[in-house]
Amino acid sequence: MPVAPSEETESLCGRPLGLAFHRNSGDLYIADAYKGLMRVGPDGGESEVLATGVDGVPFNFVNGIEVDQATGDVYFTDSSLTYPRRFNTEIMMNADATVRLLKYDAGTKQVTVLKDGLPYPNGVAVSHDTTYVVVAHTVPCQTHKYYLQGQKAGQYELMADLPGYPDNVRPDGKGGYWVALNQEKGHSSGEALRIPKTAKAEAEAQTNRALVGVRLDGHGVEVEELTAAKGVTLSEVTERNGTLWLGSVELDYIGLVA
Repeated sequence: MPVAPSEETESLCGRPLGLAFHRNSGDLYIADAYKGLMRVGPDGGESEVLATGVDGVPFNFVNGIEVDQATGDVYFTDSSLTYPRRFNTEIMMNADATVRLLKYDAGTKQVTVLKDGLPYPNGVAVSHDTTYVVVAHTVPCQTHKYYLQGQKAGQYELMADLPGYPDNVRPDGKGGYWVALNQEKGHSSGEALRIPKTAKAEAEAQTNRALVGVRLDGHGVEVEELTAAKGVTLSEVTERNGTLWLGSVELDYIGLVA
């Protein structure tokens, strides 16, 4: 069994947890748990560190990331000011709520805090109309909206209570969002199976399967579920042209569901 790296080694090597392309420029933005917000240009090469802190407070656990394709601005989360990535379970066990939702302005090259004092925010997604961002909270198993424009600008409101512990959240291309679940509520952490919400009762008979993802509409209503063999956990569900691309921090392959 491989030995887990020490905290010093892990922080030295870094842990890239989130990736997001800006399609117009070809830039790849990276959320590294220890190195901060980074970028690699369209020609590849060595990454550039864009930011390691904000308002005099260093980042401690940079996690989810998303790029506004219209403006190039980057939204990302710093999942705890108390615990580093290596001790992420302590965030849940101790109900840590020191987290920040952040924005990197592509024009000014400055980072600002949009919201702080949050409980374990993880993935983030920009809405299809760019009026708000969706933030997945691993604990307490919820998604929230932070409004960027309009009468609600600056407000943070509950979008949905989730049936499991979310990781990343991604737009589904239909005005809704896929939320990957690292673990189903009430269950311990194969082939994935898409289940329409209307067929949920039939799916419950599949006792050897676990819920690993849900699709929400723009109002936070669950409209589809994704299940897999028990023991499988997901960190990413991305839909492209009707195909789901699945990622997991615990698996050594990428899954596809057509």
